[in-house]
Amino acid sequence: MSRKLAIIASNGGLFDAYKVFNVATAAAATDQEVAIFFTFEGLNLIHKEAYSQLPMPEGKEHYQKGFEKANVPAIPELVEMAQEMGG
Repeated sequence: MSRKLAIIASNGGLFDAYKVFNVATAAAATDQEVAIFFTFEGLNLIHKEAYSQLPMPEGKEHYQKGFEKANVPAIPELVEMAQEMGG
């Protein structure tokens, strides 16, 4: 069985970032080899100035309090975690 995971990040929104980095860190935590390919708007997810300022989608602002209450890491922290885990 292969222990490799490839993720294609082609969208660059906040929720897209959470999907990509949550899957990447979860897979890496289970000793899978993870590769993320960033393309198109997905490049915003690794651009240092862009990923720290990803806006909450319009009409979804109420999620921010839930993220804070659940101690969900910010995108810059998730990027760092994914890198530290070898992603």
